[in-house]
Formats: sequence, structure tokens, C-alpha cells
Amino acid sequence: WSQVVSEAEKIVGYPTSFMSLRCLLSDELSNIAMQVRKLVGTKHPLLDTARGFVYDSRDNLQMRGLVVLLISKAAGPSTAELSFQHNMVSGIYSSQRSLAEITELIHTAFLVHRGIVNIGELKSCDGPLKDMQFGNKMAVLSGDFLLANACTSLAQLQNTKVVELVSSAIGDLVQGIYYENSKSSEENCLTDDIGISTWKEQVFLSHSALLAKSCQAAMELAKHSAEIQDMAFQYGKHMSMSHKLHSDLQPFVKESSSDTMAFSLNSAPAVLHQEFLGREAWIKQIREVNKSILQEAIKAGKGVTSAIDLCRCHGSRALAALERFPPSEARAALANIVYAVTRFP
Repeated sequence: WSQVVSEAEKIVGYPTSFMSLRCLLSDELSNIAMQVRKLVGTKHPLLDTARGFVYDSRDNLQMRGLVVLLISKAAGPSTAELSFQHNMVSGIYSSQRSLAEITELIHTAFLVHRGIVNIGELKSCDGPLKDMQFGNKMAVLSGDFLLANACTSLAQLQNTKVVELVSSAIGDLVQGIYYENSKSSEENCLTDDIGISTWKEQVFLSHSALLAKSCQAAMELAKHSAEIQDMAFQYGKHMSMSHKLHSDLQPFVKESSSDTMAFSLNSAPAVLHQEFLGREAWIKQIREVNKSILQEAIKAGKGVTSAIDLCRCHGSRALAALERFPPSEARAALANIVYAVTRFP
């Protein structure tokens, strides 16, 4: 995965790891960063988020902006915009690069906001209450700052359709994360009786909408046809669905795992396992066994293989959407990203 991303970054001109640098180096955020340093030594999850930006190359938090740039380059200029090709650098319009930065800022803002802890659920082992309260304030403040910067940059694109698309993606994210948070308290007891179709709807909101609509918006900025815009949307949607399924599957497909990897009872393999098992048997299984035994039970059932099939199905649909774009290095890189998230040991 890291190699695929590294090669893709060369195609678009610069590492997307530095996309949000202008915002992150601003005086306002520097002040916030100074305050966040006070959290060092506490157990507030905001620190893990910050640490992830620096050290986590495996999950590549900057993947969304990279995909927006790649699909922009893969589509190239439209016939309606040929006279503006002088605004292109490495085959990408400056407005599309701005959009990629906006996409990353929005994603980062929501990651930071996810670091807010529920004060009412804290235990004594979580550390002093004042540390958690301070961490929450910093998470809200820094997340809001990033989101405000994204919205300002979005307005500067001066394209109402793009503003509408990205704004609706923010709404989708809020709705999706609200649903996720409402489930977090149920992680150790019971889960909702949802089928895989409902799971896909919810995951689209929280994981796919931003990328899908950003890809579509990138095509709108280059004045591409509605058909090309839809193909870009479909690629973003199905690739990110594959990415989420691939992530959900890791605790169940890792070959060498002496320690049991944490998994969610609302992950795709668990939801599919519940569908095959039946609601009553699933509830009984949750109540009677610990999580490591439950993980082995899910591995032994049909949930994992079905989730792998679903991941590959979404990958195939993403690749099918790419067929509408002319062959190029950028298109090949987009295809390689799909291959990376649909390959299993």
C-alpha cells in the first residue's frame, strides 16, 4: 500500500503528506498546537490522532487528497476548458489542487473531532477529569479551525455546484459519525439488527461520501460532462467502500497474530456473520463468549469470505468506472490503489 501511494504521489507532482501545510503552519494553529502539548502524558485520544499524522504511514491519512489529484489528472482538461490549460501544473488545475487540500482539511477536522471523549463514561484509570476536559476543548477548537479554513477555501473556488457538493459531503459525514457514536456504547453488549445493505448506507455517509463527492467536484471544476462526473463519483464511492471493507477485515485475515486484534461488532464481517447466523443466535453468542472466541467464530463462519467478496465487488465497480477515462499513468495509479485494498493474504 505504501509503495502504491508513494508512486502515485510522484505522478501528481508532490507528496500529499504536505497538502495541509499552509494551514497547519499558520499562527492560529501554532497556538493551538502549543496548548495541545499540555496533553502530553495524559490519555486523551487527541494525542493519538496527532501522533498518527506524524508516524502512521501504513494507513496514509492523506489518501483522499491524493485520489482527487489523480482522478483530476486522469480526466485531464475538458474540451470546454482547453483555453485555460495554462493554469495546469502536472496536468492538474490549481483549483483542483485546492479542492484536494480542502478534502484533506475536512477529513482531518473530523478525525480531530472524533478524539472528543464522553466525560460521562470516563473511569478512574483514564486519568484526571481536568485533563480530559481540556483535551476535549482542544479537539473542538482545532477541529473547528480546520473546518473553517476548509470552508473559506471552498468559497474561494467560486463554484456554487462544488460548494454544494462538498457541503453535502460534510453533512453526510456528520450524519454518519453521529450514527457511529450512537453505536459506540453498544460495542461490548448488543449491536443493532442491521443488514449489510443498511451497513453500506451508513458507511457511505461516514467513509465514502467525502471522497466520492470530492472526485465529482474535481470534474466539475474542469467543466467535464455529467457522465464523467458520475464516473468519478462512482470511483470515489466504490474505492473507499473497498478501503473500509479491507480495514474491517484485517483482524480476521492477518496470518501472524499472536495477539487478538481489536475489532468492531459493527464491522462488515460481524454484520455478515450475524446475517448468516440469525439474530437470536448472534445475541446468544455475544453474551456467552469473550471477544477472542467470538472473533474465531466469525473467522470460522461465512462472514469473512462474504466480506472479502463484497470488497472485491466494490473494487471491480471502481475499476469499471475508471474505464471511462483515457489510459494514463494517473489512471493506472488509481487502479493500483484499488488492487492494494482488494488483495488479501
